[in-house]
Amino acid sequence: MVIEYSEVRDILQPLCESLDGKSSMRRDGRDEWNSKVRKYLDQRNELNSRVKELIAEVQTQKAVRDEVNLMVRDLKDVRAEHSDRLKDIREKLRAKLEEQKQQDVPQQRKRDKRPSASRIKGDMERLEKKYETGGFPGNKERDYHKKMKYLSIALKEASKSEGEGEGNIRYLKDAVRDAERLQEDAHKTVEKAVKKAQEAHDLMVELSEEVDRLRGKANSAHLGLTNSKREADALHSQYIVSLRCVHSIQDMMKAMDSREKREEDMGGAGKLEVADLMSKLMAGGTLSTEELMALRRN
Repeated sequence: MVIEYSEVRDILQPLCESLDGKSSMRRDGRDEWNSKVRKYLDQRNELNSRVKELIAEVQTQKAVRDEVNLMVRDLKDVRAEHSDRLKDIREKLRAKLEEQKQQDVPQQRKRDKRPSASRIKGDMERLEKKYETGGFPGNKERDYHKKMKYLSIALKEASKSEGEGEGNIRYLKDAVRDAERLQEDAHKTVEKAVKKAQEAHDLMVELSEEVDRLRGKANSAHLGLTNSKREADALHSQYIVSLRCVHSIQDMMKAMDSREKREEDMGGAGKLEVADLMSKLMAGGTLSTEELMALRRN
């Protein structure tokens, strides 16, 4: 097929302009998608970095919780020891009080033939009053001193015996108070440690939930990045094809201009057999260097 240069130029010029416009649109679209790629990439990386930090904090809180739970176990053992000791001392005190309650003091003293300290004091006061009123005249004064000496010794023994019994009860009561204080302190220490372990556990759970939430956002950002990159790559491929077509048409038109000028200088007609080249170009192909050289030779 032989056509005029001007006819070919009328076909190629609009085609070149159209392809150049599409090329620009595809380039701009590609750049826009690449901008989204960078945005999603920064967002994903930032989220993953935050997730990494939170995971480290989760591990820290887990270690704190586990360590405190071990302390709680030991502290509960200490508390149990104090509770057992308190129970034991209370039982002893209860038994001692019950013994004192059940013990009939007059019968007991009758049984061991020993009067009470208060009774001895009464006897001594009555004896002293009798002596002062002249109840021991003459040789009987010796009897007074002898009886007073005997009662004085008996009073000391009775006071000592009664004091030891009361002292045992006082000791047990003091021991109960001390044991109660130690048991209460141990209980408060356990509660404090349990609270600390629970706080660490709650924080660990809260951080884990935040990790899951941020991971979801990071996955969404990664999906957006993948989709954006696919769109950018597709438009880039189309842009390259359009650009190659534009360059091929421009090379063809330059070759035509050069040959037309030579033919005009030689007085020849401006015609060109370009059927195969046009078919290839219109099909979206590009012209090789050999084809362009052949075009120049025609």
